[in-house]
Amino acid sequence: MAEAIAQTAVIPDPYTMELRDIDVSRPEIMQQDAQWDYFARLREEAPVHYCENGMFGPFWSLTKFNDIMAMDKNHHDFSSDLGITLIDRQADFSTPNFISMDPPKHDVQRHTVQGVVAPMNLAKLESTIRSRAAAILDSLPVGETFNWVDTVSIELTTQMLATIFDFPFADRRKLTYWSDMATSGELAGGPTPEAERRAALLECLEYFTNLRNRRANEPIKSDLLSMLAHGKDTQNMPPMEFLGNLILLIVGGNDTTRNSISGGVLALNENPGEYDKLRANPGLISNMVSEIIRWQTPLAYMRRTANRDIEFGGQHIKQGDKIAMWYLSGNRDDEVIEDPDRFWIDRPHARHHLSFGFGIHRCMGNRLAEMQLRVLWEEIMQRFRMIEVVGEIERVQSSFVRGYATMPVQVHPW
Repeated sequence: MAEAIAQTAVIPDPYTMELRDIDVSRPEIMQQDAQWDYFARLREEAPVHYCENGMFGPFWSLTKFNDIMAMDKNHHDFSSDLGITLIDRQADFSTPNFISMDPPKHDVQRHTVQGVVAPMNLAKLESTIRSRAAAILDSLPVGETFNWVDTVSIELTTQMLATIFDFPFADRRKLTYWSDMATSGELAGGPTPEAERRAALLECLEYFTNLRNRRANEPIKSDLLSMLAHGKDTQNMPPMEFLGNLILLIVGGNDTTRNSISGGVLALNENPGEYDKLRANPGLISNMVSEIIRWQTPLAYMRRTANRDIEFGGQHIKQGDKIAMWYLSGNRDDEVIEDPDRFWIDRPHARHHLSFGFGIHRCMGNRLAEMQLRVLWEEIMQRFRMIEVVGEIERVQSSFVRGYATMPVQVHPW
């Protein structure tokens, strides 16, 4: 019911509102892809903007590229310890993880698992990604309409996630389910009742605890779970902290890449001249991948909390205030990015975007995400002249995850 209400909600024109009343955290704005004028007005009139009556309580919005980068790099004054979303932690169900921690704890936990995306391991993973992408694409029903999100985007990223966790392959869709439950709860403005979300996450904890206990009694391997089970700083994590890190790694490895895969298909359909350019020169794929990630910005923002009273961007931010760094807006800032509203697959300096963050919390799996997208598009272009969007797309109900639930397509071979 909540989803149906959000889909039909009337989104007001932000230029008709009082500046103080603008609340870009409302999920229905992004579900209807109506956020662009909101962010344009904030970038122009109030790049450091205070919303007193936000859906998730009072918060500041940062909407300019350089302001976001400066705050993201300043973990001394702007903390991650109270979480990375605008939802305040629930005392009775807190799931801390290393992205929502400050040094030194953040550093040791991240260091434990970052080896899974070391260059040597990525090189080994590429052939696996390629063979799985090829198998998925070869199975697509030519001449029939199907949901690209589920059939390709989710399936490929879930297979990859199962590999880096060494998770039982037959149960891999559990990872998708847990990822969706983690990001679609009612408290986040999504459609999932809180009791259902908690039950799903506790199921995730139980399943992974059993796996971790087995890995702890085996020689260490290069999968994430083995690294957590054997790492001196992670092997004795409390259960809810273990769950928090699992959800972080699952969402980071699943939602972001899968929504960039779908977003790239949509962007090429909306910009047929760029699709022509790609067909004429598949060598543009690597650069296009960076442009897709900028264009999609699969995680729309990250939150920080002020550690002290501080002047920032001409505004007085008080200790304890919540701040949303809107990567989605910063990636459309024309003071930094040339012609930012244009999807441009041979864009110069395409990797200069905010989607992976900056500083100590820069996305650990950025190279893996780029590689998955690159390999997939290399395999697509060998098989299909076009992936055509043929019906209404449905976006997810969230202001944090910028993603898709449904994208009906047909594939057209060469």
